[in-house]
Amino acid sequence: MRAAPGQVVAGRYRLTDRPQGRGMLAEDRRTGDQVLVHALDLPEVLIPGQPMAEPDPAYGERIARLVAAAVEGAPDHPRLLRPVEAVAAEELLWVAEERPPGRSLAELLESGPVPPYRAAELAADLAGALQALHRAGLAHGNIAPDTVVVCEDGAALLGGLLLGVAEEELCAALGGAGDAPPSPLQARRILDARSLLLGPGAERWALETGPAGDCWALGVLLHRLLTGRSPYPEDDLPTLLAAIRAGRPGPTDGCGPLGPLVERLLRPDPAGRPGIAEVRRELAALIGAAPEPYGPQARAPQDLAVRRPPGPLVRHPNGPALRRRRPDAADPHGRHAGRRPAVPPALLGPLLVVGVLVLLVAALALVVSLAG
Repeated sequence: MRAAPGQVVAGRYRLTDRPQGRGMLAEDRRTGDQVLVHALDLPEVLIPGQPMAEPDPAYGERIARLVAAAVEGAPDHPRLLRPVEAVAAEELLWVAEERPPGRSLAELLESGPVPPYRAAELAADLAGALQALHRAGLAHGNIAPDTVVVCEDGAALLGGLLLGVAEEELCAALGGAGDAPPSPLQARRILDARSLLLGPGAERWALETGPAGDCWALGVLLHRLLTGRSPYPEDDLPTLLAAIRAGRPGPTDGCGPLGPLVERLLRPDPAGRPGIAEVRRELAALIGAAPEPYGPQARAPQDLAVRRPPGPLVRHPNGPALRRRRPDAADPHGRHAGRRPAVPPALLGPLLVVGVLVLLVAALALVVSLAG
């Protein structure tokens, strides 16, 4: 991120001093909300079909429109972080997404693997967001530890949708691909661009796109949550890709009761993987049968999708920007919604007077006893 804390980028976002992975937290000056912004280089001289052309001043704007159009039909789901904007400015493509308080899965994994039933809860949240996307005819394509936020109430929110689309669009541009299927040379250029931009993170290297690729990536993430490591070697990209193409994931011995589901999600043949609806059913059944405090007596499977922390982000009626609603007495999800004070305000004054009188009487009695 080539911008300093306090700097306003893209004419709208004031950066803070808190980096989050490859991005940085910022304040949206239009709404006051906290967002996560990423800056991506715009390959302005690599116009598809004209790799040696002069820079096109409108190239960045076209890329931004393509990225925004690709996620235009994204559903409004409580487990899906909403994209805010993709805008070209200062020879960069800026991507902004809502960012509620919480920690990324990448940060949580620094403390080690996650217990199986807790991992199942997190995966159930993500599966709900993915199912909403798939029903809308979209795929996510950017499931990774740093795109999942775990909120203060324990709910997992899936982000990175707009960023993933932007990264893939720029990789295609760097490869010189147009509307037609890429040539072998263009495919190689796209692979080189993806390797530089994405690195050897297994979740981003599914062999196919679409819902089947999302389910595979969810299996990789589940394995990482349960064991603390990827099911494929990530020392370098060629080794990672060779293992993925050969369909050789690592053992699932450390995955506990989720092992069979992880194995099926990682099958090399997409036809052999469960769909996202089946994944949700299996996770709900597993959590419902779990021992305390996860079992049915603690909370029923249908109640696992807890709501966001107090002050959820909602769409502002005057436009697509997002504003934060303050919890109040009518909001059942506010942490202190409707809480009554222990002492009614009308009684505070009389109680204070009575207390002072009691103290004066006690002091007078003490003086009389000492004098007598």
